[in-house]
Amino acid sequence: MATRAFNEIPCTDFEMKRNQDLLSDIQSKGKEYLLGVDEREFVEYLYENYLLEPLNIDVSSEHIGTPVKSRENARSEFQHTEYEVEVYTFTIKYKFTGSPELFRVQPNPWTLISNDIFVDAHSHLVSFSFKLYNQDPDEFKRIKTSCYNNSFTNLEKLNVNVRDINNRLRSEIERAFRREKDKYLKENDFFTAISIKVNPDTTSVFTTPTIAKKNIAQPKISTTKEFSSEPMMSNEMFKDVLKVIYDSGRSMEKKPALYKGKDEEGLRDQFLFVLETRYVGTTATGETFNRSGKTDILLKYSNDGSNLFVAECKFWHGSSEFLNAISQLFDRYLTWRDSKAALLIFVTNKDFSNVIATIKKDIKTHLYFTKEDGSHGETSLSFLFCLPQDREKMVHFEVMAFHYDK
Repeated sequence: MATRAFNEIPCTDFEMKRNQDLLSDIQSKGKEYLLGVDEREFVEYLYENYLLEPLNIDVSSEHIGTPVKSRENARSEFQHTEYEVEVYTFTIKYKFTGSPELFRVQPNPWTLISNDIFVDAHSHLVSFSFKLYNQDPDEFKRIKTSCYNNSFTNLEKLNVNVRDINNRLRSEIERAFRREKDKYLKENDFFTAISIKVNPDTTSVFTTPTIAKKNIAQPKISTTKEFSSEPMMSNEMFKDVLKVIYDSGRSMEKKPALYKGKDEEGLRDQFLFVLETRYVGTTATGETFNRSGKTDILLKYSNDGSNLFVAECKFWHGSSEFLNAISQLFDRYLTWRDSKAALLIFVTNKDFSNVIATIKKDIKTHLYFTKEDGSHGETSLSFLFCLPQDREKMVHFEVMAFHYDK
């Protein structure tokens, strides 16, 4: 369909409509999600989704298609008679970058010219067409230049508006999110005050806000208030769990008596000993059934038994066994609800540096690998993996290697 270039919706109306869509998007997440999700991460997610990319036309990509020839009736001004003329219809295409919907938006201020254009959002191509009644190169250039100017003169003016909209976007998201969250918090306070159970049958996934480290005081809440959702580990707690495991594992490297002669189960128990007493509201277990097998380390939410963190322990027996261990963890143990997992690798080889280099290189070949996600230490490597049963579902996956060579 043809679009009237930069002339279909005023910029203020466009921004208002996007803000309405943003609010609807937030509201659609539901009560449990908004109350439990990490606010900073959710705001960042919305910001990236609603951020507008300014438009840019790649003039060097200009493509002049073969003209379509046709015949039209023309009328002589002097003799008042009709006759047929040959007409050439040209279509000129350009590649563009930016948000395709912006071609419809009328900037403020606006130059009062426009032209019909065709926007292919999928291929990021924009084009316009015009007719030529004479085989005249100079006339062709003049009409093409005129059509280009009429089509895109307002582009830079709109890009100025886009920058202003983007500058306001984050604060708009934060206000809308806070408004909706406060509404639900007030509702919960009201229900609590009159002893109504809040959402006893909900099945939404949200970040657990109640699990805290033992050395941090928990916020006081009413004993009559109930919240029954399916929690997942917050990023703050996940980082702490990884730090606890990593620090414990490195400490054991300096004390061979703690690892010498121990098998995977014996080493695993060293980590469980620390984890099972560190957190309020959670239990740490080993060799626990989860999905279709027994996983080495499983942190559960004590209130309803929901999984928070799953980890496997393996000795290093080469790259092939390493990749198989990842497949075992993801294929057999992780469910759709699991979003935080780890693989603990115990390395007995003398050339520890070579093992780390192999891990960094070969993990990228795994079928479920999505991208690197930084690190929590020199040998604690962070990745994003997808689930085999749902490739849109991301799992924060940590690979930790410890050098037990005595």
